[in-house]
Amino acid sequence: MSVLDSVRATPAKQDKSVVATRDSKQPQPRTRFGAWLQRPLASFHLVVTIATLLTLLGLVMVLSASSVESYSHDGSAYGLFFQQAMFALLGLVLFYFALRMPIRVLRKLSFPAFAASVLALVLVLIPGIGVWVNGARRWFNIFGVSVQPSEIAKVTLALWGAHILASRRSENASLKEIIIPLVPAGVVVCGLVVLQPNLSTTISLGIILAALLWFGGLPVKLFVTIVASGMAMAVVLALSVGYRSARVQSFLNPSLDPQGKNYQARQAMYSLADGGIWGRGLGQSRAKWNYLPNSHNDFIFAIIGEELGFLGCTLVIGLFALFVYTGLRIAMRSADPFLRLLTAAATSWIVAQAFINMGYVVGLLPVTGLQLPLVSAGGSSLAITLLMFGVIANAARHEPEAIAALHAGKDGRFSKLLRLPKPEKYSPVKAEAARAKAAKRNAARAAQARAARAKEAAQARQRQMHKQRQLREQSQGLRSQGQRRRAPEPRRRAGERGFTR
Repeated sequence: MSVLDSVRATPAKQDKSVVATRDSKQPQPRTRFGAWLQRPLASFHLVVTIATLLTLLGLVMVLSASSVESYSHDGSAYGLFFQQAMFALLGLVLFYFALRMPIRVLRKLSFPAFAASVLALVLVLIPGIGVWVNGARRWFNIFGVSVQPSEIAKVTLALWGAHILASRRSENASLKEIIIPLVPAGVVVCGLVVLQPNLSTTISLGIILAALLWFGGLPVKLFVTIVASGMAMAVVLALSVGYRSARVQSFLNPSLDPQGKNYQARQAMYSLADGGIWGRGLGQSRAKWNYLPNSHNDFIFAIIGEELGFLGCTLVIGLFALFVYTGLRIAMRSADPFLRLLTAAATSWIVAQAFINMGYVVGLLPVTGLQLPLVSAGGSSLAITLLMFGVIANAARHEPEAIAALHAGKDGRFSKLLRLPKPEKYSPVKAEAARAKAAKRNAARAAQARAARAKEAAQARQRQMHKQRQLREQSQGLRSQGQRRRAPEPRRRAGERGFTR
């Protein structure tokens, strides 16, 4: 069974595959790296190493690429670098926080966090609350620090979506239970981000939603239909606004307007060509001298190619390729369905965003504005991506072999240094009992709600009957009074007083 098949298998097959993988005899490794990969905490160390290398590389390249622009604006070459370093420290704190958080607490907080992120996406659209910068309202300004709520929505959508799908992982779960409420909620979030406008983040949210549906076991035909509809909507949005349409036209016709629409893409290609195999050397880029716009942000991969050459680009691609292997390895080896879905979706999101960024820098895709994770300048993106890496590292410590090793006292220096708690072992029996308890509690709440509605309906009927009774009594009283008024006076006999012929 392949990695993708193991992650996307039905719940019963997933549990059997995990047991079979754990109980089967592992082949003897032929290399030292293969032997190291068979260690219980190999996945955890890989995630930490990849996150550290990409973050350090990003800080170095942001310092190099932004020094000219920072000096021209502030008189200091370190302005943007210090801001990026501050968010890197914040991301390190979030990484450690996610690493220590128990999985049950993570699942319990998933929906409140998602609801809070949706509320933030609504608030950022309100003038006076959201900050309008470069034709978009995407940021909050909190004590002089810009925070982008759409980046937070990526993490909360992945957490809540994995929780929803893992909670409904029974064999006979209907398509309605898989799609609703995940797909409508995802569409609402994407719609709020489009209103900012921010098509690049909308694409990232769509990738997360598609990954959750795929690894959650959605039928292929329905999955293809949903993805095709999303891609068609993305094309419509890309062609509906002037600057987006210009990007698509410049991609389809690279020779069109080289000093205008195609200027940025052409300068990125010149930077890559100037770097060659070995590069011009760290800090020796020519494009950063105001030749390549956004050289420290969207097009930092071009600066990497110019200063570090083809070897530097290969290193970045290799780190993300290793992250693909590590993330899917964690998803395949995890026993908890929530961690399987979450790790697979998060890996798909981060890697897809990275390769889309590198794709439009080298001219294979239209320019979308997606940043290179952990490398491009952008405080919110850096901190949130490190938080997601912490969640994935936490999932790596919950592999069955890792749990056994940690409970046996084989923590390692890194775990002992951070004083990380022992992970809880996933038990299908306890999970089924918890789901049954939750279903019973939900059924009791539903029964109470139905009883309350029935009581309210009975009281409403009684009030209506009482009003009808009062109306009948009033109508009967009015009728009797009318009859007394209309009754004729009796005729008087002749000779009586007042008699006249």
